[in-house]
Amino acid sequence: MATLVGKKTPTFKAAAVVNGGEIVNDFSLDQYLGKNHVIFFFYPKDFTFVCPSELHAFQAELDAFESRGVKVVACLTDTEESH
Repeated sequence: MATLVGKKTPTFKAAAVVNGGEIVNDFSLDQYLGKNHVIFFFYPKDFTFVCPSELHAFQAELDAFESRGVKVVACLTDTEESH
């Protein structure tokens, strides 16, 4: 199985919830190019059986990532309105 770790993410634009409340219709990872490293991870849906401990762990360490110039971006299948 090929790994995607360290691979460049394709360019895209999508609706997103930013900072827990602001809906952005044209979110793109391109805004971080040349500025930050990015952890871009996927999970299936809020309030499912997916282990929430990983989500809480990312949130708990967010300041540590930010202090190192790393942005954390999660992608899920919920709509931006339901999130």
